[in-house]
Amino acid sequence: MTAPPLSGTCESELLTRVLGALLREDVVGLRSRSALVHRPDGDWLRLPTAGDALLLPVTEDGYQSEHRARLPLLVRESDGAELTSYETVLGALRELAEPVDRDGFDAFAEECRQTLDTMRLHARTRDETDQRLTERYGDDPARWTGLAYDTLAARLDHPVYPTARGRSGLAEKQLRAYAPEFHPLFALRWLAVPHDAVTLTGPLPDLWPTPARLGLPEVEQTHVALPVHPLTVGAPLDEALRTTGLAGRALLAEQTHLDVVPTLSMRTVAVAADPSLHLKLPLATATLGLRNKRTIKPGSLVDGAAGQRLVETVIAREPRFRDTILHADETTYAHAGHELLAVLCRRFPAFPGDSVVVPAAALLAEAPGGRPVLHHLADRFYDGDPLALLDAYLTLLFDWQTTLFDYGIALESHQQNISLVFGPGGLRLLFKDNDGPRINASRLAAVLPGPWGFDDPRTFTAGDGAVADVFATITVHLCAGAYAFSLAEHRAALLGLVRERLAGAVDRLGGDAGAVLRARVLEAARLPVKAMVTAGTLLSKERSGAADVNKHYTSGPNYLLPGGGSA
Repeated sequence: MTAPPLSGTCESELLTRVLGALLREDVVGLRSRSALVHRPDGDWLRLPTAGDALLLPVTEDGYQSEHRARLPLLVRESDGAELTSYETVLGALRELAEPVDRDGFDAFAEECRQTLDTMRLHARTRDETDQRLTERYGDDPARWTGLAYDTLAARLDHPVYPTARGRSGLAEKQLRAYAPEFHPLFALRWLAVPHDAVTLTGPLPDLWPTPARLGLPEVEQTHVALPVHPLTVGAPLDEALRTTGLAGRALLAEQTHLDVVPTLSMRTVAVAADPSLHLKLPLATATLGLRNKRTIKPGSLVDGAAGQRLVETVIAREPRFRDTILHADETTYAHAGHELLAVLCRRFPAFPGDSVVVPAAALLAEAPGGRPVLHHLADRFYDGDPLALLDAYLTLLFDWQTTLFDYGIALESHQQNISLVFGPGGLRLLFKDNDGPRINASRLAAVLPGPWGFDDPRTFTAGDGAVADVFATITVHLCAGAYAFSLAEHRAALLGLVRERLAGAVDRLGGDAGAVLRARVLEAARLPVKAMVTAGTLLSKERSGAADVNKHYTSGPNYLLPGGGSA
């Protein structure tokens, strides 16, 4: 059999992931209204429709869903027609949706189109990107520095969201110039804003330009410079200035200043002259759902600083984490009262020169030569044993996150927000982006009464439920289970390891908090699962009921149970 064409491979991979996500989230009853049918070629789910039925080929899964799509197609039962493109599949499911929801299917089809274009672009440029990274950082990926790992991670699919590689509204030229998967270097634009319109916390970095340095000496004494991502310049920036009443008062400098490299999150860039300084800048685009905007709400800056103060206070009370759990400093930020007029100055701690800092999201990414980054790191630091590396990671991760749960805290610390730091003294974990936690108000107040100064009223909850949901969906699913189910050759061993290390951390915790985690996570019949496509694109907030698109759930099997996981 000849290999399928490259573009066809990309479309097949995308459609299989899309079908898996729609099944997991039970879109139009694909899971709950279907019956399992056993056929000689494998299992199928049969979804009855008006006078007909749709058939989806499936196989047992276990990672957040009993089944996953086995082949990239739906079959119409009446005539045997095979629907093998995202357009035809979404078109068929759209007809089963409520009329008010059908625009969401059209929007998701556009997401799929953009993602497929990006996947094909990634496939075409893989060799040249590998060559660029190897020429710059060397032949051994375990000795790389800088943002090389972010580049590889940006070419890897999200563990759950099927169209994560798509970025709404950006064309190939813009991706090549500004996206992390191409490792570009570009200069920032700057906006001089009147002092009285800017909220500023903390001292700005020494390399920050003055208006005069940017060619605007006439406002040297009255304005402060805010960086603007080049993709935000134009209509998005103009609209933000009109909305805030700053049109005519704020001045966009013609001169650029500071060369930067995009990180995995794209809207956050590392300063080339000082790589320990990252600037988080708003972008007028969306990822992980059309409602998941990459702008920066001023309140999220407040919450990030509040979250940092809180976890630093916990570490001060828990001395065993002082040398192993590290945090970026996110207390310096500025905004002009609009989600496109903001900047976070993130400062990372200094590390010894031979340290290697790797985002957790990059561990499974394919390094030049075809092996995962994980295996290269294991060769250097764990005698070639990737399970030993993951064991060290999981042990520290669960110890820290269960300790936070004891204080009533669950962080939105997914793979992108955690980095593994390899070097002298063993493995450490580096955290960033502390906005968006869920906190049991009474549990925290009993030990650390605060006030903590969070802006988002959704932060504090009554009881442990919402906190345990974030713990399960972020720490367990994305930061632990994802590795077990992605490394097929080690799946059984890794699932056992995840179960054992989490159980050990819960046992150490003991008390009421330990009992809650045991009942809600370790021993629960089902676990919460993010319904990201539903909340992010398919349904409006009014229809989905999602107060937060990142914390809207369905449920799936608990693979932590002995023998749990698949159907």
